[in-house]
Formats: sequence, C-alpha cells, structure tokens
Amino acid sequence: MIKINLLPFRAAKKLENIRMQLSIYILSVILVVAVLGLSFISLNREVNDLRAKNVRLRKELASYSEMLNKIAALKKKRKDLQGKLSVIQRLEASKAGPVQLFDEIAMAVPQGRLFLKSLNESKDRVNMSGVAKDYDTVALFMTRIEKTNKIQTVNLGSTSKSVQEGQTVSNFNLICMKKVAGDKTTKKRRGRRRHR
Repeated sequence: MIKINLLPFRAAKKLENIRMQLSIYILSVILVVAVLGLSFISLNREVNDLRAKNVRLRKELASYSEMLNKIAALKKKRKDLQGKLSVIQRLEASKAGPVQLFDEIAMAVPQGRLFLKSLNESKDRVNMSGVAKDYDTVALFMTRIEKTNKIQTVNLGSTSKSVQEGQTVSNFNLICMKKVAGDKTTKKRRGRRRHR
C-alpha cells in the first residue's frame, strides 16, 4: 500500500487559514477605522455647521435686541406723549370749566333784582354772596342755579335784611356744590337766553 504524507498539505492549509483570518481581521480594523473616520468627519462637519448657525442666530438675536430696544423706547415715548396729552386735555377742560360756570351763574341772575357781591370757587363748591330785592328773588335765583349743568345742590347759608339807599334789601350767602365730571345726573342745557 502506498503511503501519502499529507502533513505539508495540512501545514499549508493551516497557514492559508491563518493568512485568511489575519487579512479578515486587518480588513475589519481598516473598515472600522474608515467608518470611525467618516463618522468623525461627519460629526465635525455638523459641529461646524451648528457653530456657524449659532453665530448667525446670535447676530440675528442682536439685531432683534436692537429692534426690541427701539420698540421699548417708542413705547416709553408714546406713554410720555399720552401723559402729556391727558394733561393738556385736563388743562383745556379745567380752563373752560370756570368760564362755563360763571356764564351759567350770570344767566341765572334775575336782572335788576339781584346783584352778586362776591363769588368764590374751590374744587367742589362755589360760595356766593349778594343783595336781592326780597327773599323771593333769592329763592328764584337758587332754583335757577340748581337747574344749571355745573351746580349739583344749592344751600342757603344765611340771609338778613338791611336798608340801602332808602330801600329794604335782602343780603344772602349761598353755598353751592359743583357737579362731578362724568356725573350721570347732568341736565341738558335748554338754552342760553337771559332770565328776566
């Protein structure tokens, strides 16, 4: 029988197997390194993109911050102007108020029968003193004043009789409460004719 020595073939096969495993291992390492390298490059690119986006957003935020500062300044200026406008409107209203009040009082005076000696106005009241022909004239004057748009109530402070230039006259003192602005009980003004 013939004997074949297979040992060198097995050794060659074993060596071939080791080479194959080694090359697979090296290729795997190279592949892993390549994948890691590509991942690193990709992540690095993403980081750079995010940094650029961050810089762009900061610039945009700074521009919005400037706009917000301008808007805040404009709001403050608007509030100041509204405050000034309301002061002007109040001044105009208060400027016309006394003129209208004195006009209405003058319209309520019975001509030739009653004369005012003094008229003092404060924030919420008007004090008047004068001379009338009689008590009925004082009562008529009080009724007319109470019907005006500016006076809420009229109270008789005092009355007294005296003689002036040979005639008996009635001295009077009235305390009137002014109507509050925006009061719902304000009466409509019927006309501007003088009462006689």
